[in-house]
Amino acid sequence: MTATLPGSPPQHPDDLAHQLEGSGDVADRSFRSLAYVAGGLVLVVLGLITWTMASRSSDALSHMGLDFFTTKRWSPPNRVYGILSFIWGTVYTSVIALTLAVPISLGIALYITQVAPLWLKRSMIYIIDLLAVVPSVVFGLWGVLVLSRHITGFYGWLSSTFDGWPVLGTIFGSNPQGRSFFTAGLILSVMITPIVVSLAREVIETTPQTEKEAALALGATRWEMIRGAIIPHSKGGLVGAVMLGLGRAMGETIAVALVIGSATGQITLNALAPGNSMPAVITAEWGEADTLKKSALIAMAMTLFVMTIVVNMIATTVVNRSMKKSRGGA
Repeated sequence: MTATLPGSPPQHPDDLAHQLEGSGDVADRSFRSLAYVAGGLVLVVLGLITWTMASRSSDALSHMGLDFFTTKRWSPPNRVYGILSFIWGTVYTSVIALTLAVPISLGIALYITQVAPLWLKRSMIYIIDLLAVVPSVVFGLWGVLVLSRHITGFYGWLSSTFDGWPVLGTIFGSNPQGRSFFTAGLILSVMITPIVVSLAREVIETTPQTEKEAALALGATRWEMIRGAIIPHSKGGLVGAVMLGLGRAMGETIAVALVIGSATGQITLNALAPGNSMPAVITAEWGEADTLKKSALIAMAMTLFVMTIVVNMIATTVVNRSMKKSRGGA
C-alpha cells in the first residue's frame, strides 16, 4: 500500500515506479557523462604530454636524424647524441629482472592461492603489499651501499664457473663489476615482484572452483590440478601481469641510476659489466644540459614513453582477451 500525505490525492504504484525509474535514468546518464569526461581528460593530458615532448625534442631529432636511434655514441661536447646503447641497457636490465622475478612471483602467487593456510596467506599478502610501496630510492641505496659491495665475489665465481661455456660464458663474462647490468636487473626484480604477485594472484583466483574440484575428483594431484586447470585458465592474465611488470621495470629511474654503473656506449651481453639506461641518463645529466642536450634527453624520454605505452597496451589487450575467454566469449 502506497503512503500518502494527509490531504493529498493517493498516488498510483505505477506512477511511483515511473518516477523512480526516471530519477534512475538521470543518475545513470550523469554518471556516464562524468565517466566520459574523466576518460577524455586522461586522453587530453596524454596527448599534451606527447605533444610537449615531441615539440621540445625536435631540435635533437632534426640534428641527428635516425642516427639518434641507431648509433651508440653519446658525446655532448661534440654535439653527438646516439641512444642505442641506452635503449639496450633499458631492455637488457628489464629482461634480467623478468627472468629472475617471474618464476619466483608465479610460485608465490600459486602458493598463496592454492597451498598456504589462511593465517599465512593473510600475512604474506600484507608483506607483499607493504613491499610494493617501498620507495625506489630505498632499493637503490641498498643496492649501491650493500649489494654491489658484497656481490662481487659471487660474480667472480659465476664468471670463472661459466668461462668458455656457449652463451652463459658470454652472459657471465670476464672482469665482473658490482655495479652492472645484472645488479640493476636484480634490484628491478625485487621491485616488480610484488606487482606481478598481486596481479597473478587476482588472476589465479578467477579460476572457477568447479574446474579445480573436477580435476581433483578425477584423481589429479594438486600440481596436476594447477597445471591442467589453473594455468590454462589464467594464462592470458598471467602474461598480462608479466608485461605490466616489464613496463614498471623499463620506467624505473633512480634505483637503476645508482647501481647500473653509468658506462656510456656499452652494448654487450656481459651482464656483469657496467652500462647505462635511458631513465638513468636522463636523471644524471639533466641538471648540466644545454639547450640541444636537453632536447636530446627529452627525445630519449619520449622514446621510453612510447616503449612503455606499447608494452602496457599489449598487456591490456592480453588481459582483456583472457577475461573474454574466461567468460565464454569468442
